[in-house]
Amino acid sequence: MRKGRQPKTFFICGMAIMLLLASPVVFAYLDPSTGSMVVSAIVGIIASIALALKTYWYKIKSLFKRDNKQGTSPQDSSD
Repeated sequence: MRKGRQPKTFFICGMAIMLLLASPVVFAYLDPSTGSMVVSAIVGIIASIALALKTYWYKIKSLFKRDNKQGTSPQDSSD
């Protein structure tokens, strides 16, 4: 890591923490349906990720599969 970058990163992180800790008092009302809306959004995101994984499962699986065409397989050798 470069020497010039570390103080910048430390300063930015420090400022972000200070801004989060110094938040003003806010008077807001969250009705009961807001919680169910958040839960349904989380479930929808998880379901869409699962559907995308299911759709592209064989493509993902082929990325990690080894190719046996180069060598001889155990079934081809005759003893």
